Parts: sequence; C-alpha cells; structure tokens
Amino acid sequence: MRLDKYLKVSRLIKRRTVANEACDSGRVLVNGKAAKAGYEVKIGDRIAIQFGQRTLCVEVLQVAETVRRDDAAAMYRELPE
Repeated sequence: MRLDKYLKVSRLIKRRTVANEACDSGRVLVNGKAAKAGYEVKIGDRIAIQFGQRTLCVEVLQVAETVRRDDAAAMYRELPE
C-alpha cells in the first residue's frame, strides 16, 4: 500500500492530500529516510511524522485497504522518540 494511503487509512493524517503534501515536503521519514508518497509500506516499517515541533513515531503492525475507525489504531504501535 502507498504511504500516503496508509497514513489516511490508519488515521495518522486525516486526508490523503495532506499526507501527500507531508511526504513531498520531507516531513515523513520511513526507517530513518525521507519517503515519497508512493513508497510501499510493509509490516515492520518505522514511520516518523513531523507535526511542527512534535514528532510522532510509529511501527507498522498491519496493512489493510479498509479499516473501521475503531480498529484504525490497531494498524500501528506508537514508539518513544
């Protein structure tokens, strides 16, 4: 699954266009490297998203095309910075 779609489906970022812009501006790192929106997300990847001064780090636990809002948090695990 594409990185921008994963960020939207997992509800880490609310809209896919916003996720796409975040990737293009270099605010999303996958396994320590800046990633484009088309990057194929795999289980075990570590994603770091920079929101202003705050950075959110997560590990991918599950990749699914569609997920209910209640189950979206099960797609990732938050990591300490």
